[in-house]
Amino acid sequence: MLVKRRKDLAPLIDALSKEPRIAVDTESNSLFAYKESVCLIQFSIPGKDFLLDSVTLADIAPLGDVFSDPNIEKVLHGAEYDVVSLKRDFGFHLNNLFDTRMAIRTLGGNDTSLEKLLAKEFGVILNKRYQRANWGKRPLKAEMLDYARMDTHFLLPLREKLGNALHEAGRWEEASEACVFISQLQPTSTDFNQQGFWNIHHARKLNPKQAAVLRELWNFRDEVARKRNVPVFKVLEDKVLLAIAEAMPRNQADLNAIPALTQGLFRRYAERILDVVERGSEAPPAHPPRNKRLPDEVRFRYEHLRQWRKEIAEKRGVPSDIILPRDFLWQIALHPPENLQQLGEMLSPLEWRFKQYGSDILTLLG
Repeated sequence: MLVKRRKDLAPLIDALSKEPRIAVDTESNSLFAYKESVCLIQFSIPGKDFLLDSVTLADIAPLGDVFSDPNIEKVLHGAEYDVVSLKRDFGFHLNNLFDTRMAIRTLGGNDTSLEKLLAKEFGVILNKRYQRANWGKRPLKAEMLDYARMDTHFLLPLREKLGNALHEAGRWEEASEACVFISQLQPTSTDFNQQGFWNIHHARKLNPKQAAVLRELWNFRDEVARKRNVPVFKVLEDKVLLAIAEAMPRNQADLNAIPALTQGLFRRYAERILDVVERGSEAPPAHPPRNKRLPDEVRFRYEHLRQWRKEIAEKRGVPSDIILPRDFLWQIALHPPENLQQLGEMLSPLEWRFKQYGSDILTLLG
């Protein structure tokens, strides 16, 4: 069922609110807009699938109660992106989350793609033709809606199997607190970073004059992308910006000789790029910000913690971050706890892991 009218929202919420467990997924326009947004939200309950058109139906705030209801389990696959997107665009908080991908990883599964999981568990072959489609364009094709529906249609029976497997393996609590941690992820800023050009690969190898040109190209690309409402990579890729900055072309012949710049880009932007390069050449030189060097003892602690985590993960047959996310390793390395109480406060979102590994970590630090 496609929900795109205001009058259809209340029946959707009513249907979802009666269920102890609902499957959820989202589709966004990240490949087609300057700033991505959620364009479709899929829900599945036993016997029924819903597709919510969040482009046509602009106000979906009443759904927030469903997402935050602790009595309704929200089942997603690879939930990080969806959690952050729903918070960013609508302020929704997903309380009581079960991530089927996290469950697979906690159990030591190597292949976590939904496509292969459904083929293995249910003999279902997903058509991934529309995986990179423009979900912000209307109207949506019937084939696209059917593709989107299949992303949640089998999640509930998959969750049932994985939930049983976690209980049998004694890993339910471990997976559950990881899901809680995912549900608390926050969106990062999408504001334009004028110093972001330093993050381009090899940007720090440029001399100060070239770096100044790269800075101007970085600003130019963002301005064009914003006006056209397209992702920045659809204007000029990072490698093209870097190649132009390295060459510092003075005329169209110089610019046309840059292999990374296609003829299509040359025809569209040649004159403007040359103006930007000239402006960058006359601008103050750009010097990379200095990275503050971490004290040797911090790096020493981190490496020991990382090695400990790797050994535990190999014994378990799981990815290392299942044992403990990397951010917590750095937090412990930067601010080493003096006792179990302090360590417990640092690992407060991960109580099971603290009980399991707390004493070992403190011994390792000692």
